[in-house]
Amino acid sequence: MKVVITGVTGMVGEGVLLECLEHPNITEILSVSRRPSGRVHAKLKEYIVPDFLSLPENDEKLRGYDACFYCAGISSVGVKEPVYRQVTYDTTMAFANALKPNPRMTFLYVSGAGTDSSEKGRIMWARVKGKTENDLMQLPFKQSIGFRPAFMKPVKEQKNLPSFYKFVAWLFPIFSTVFPGIINTMEEIALAMIEVAQHGYEKGIIEVKDIRLLATRAKQK
Repeated sequence: MKVVITGVTGMVGEGVLLECLEHPNITEILSVSRRPSGRVHAKLKEYIVPDFLSLPENDEKLRGYDACFYCAGISSVGVKEPVYRQVTYDTTMAFANALKPNPRMTFLYVSGAGTDSSEKGRIMWARVKGKTENDLMQLPFKQSIGFRPAFMKPVKEQKNLPSFYKFVAWLFPIFSTVFPGIINTMEEIALAMIEVAQHGYEKGIIEVKDIRLLATRAKQK
């Protein structure tokens, strides 16, 4: 497969990129980001785009790929709804349309546990991500799926981590034992995305337990 990955300078995108670089079924990766990833690899190409909203529909540089792993995004902490909506909804939809949605491509969108599919809840970020998931599913992709991980454990090679992770890293073994239903490793998330892009999935929303199941399925092949 040839895949597009966004957000490689963030935690999720970087983790997915690292796994894709090593995966034998991924032959080419196009990183689309505002900044260079700082990585060099025979599989990796980079397309630096300061503003995804400026991308033209059916961008020629985005043609010929089998899947998009959309991992870009921002935290809602301290962000007003109009700004959060522009970054989370408007930017994602603009990027999806730049890909020329078609039945040969799979679009996987990383939203998060607690996303509100009804779009009517009290939590702002959950409503906005719910609308993003819902509207992506209306586009004529082969399949558009919302990935909803909760607490994520990075792989050792990762550099782009939120600052608070260095203070909570020691809690992962405890959380894995006491709260296994809220944790995925970045390896699991990446393997699950590759598995879905290759073989599809019967659900349009993929929760923590689905991610774990898909990653296990991928490892058994």
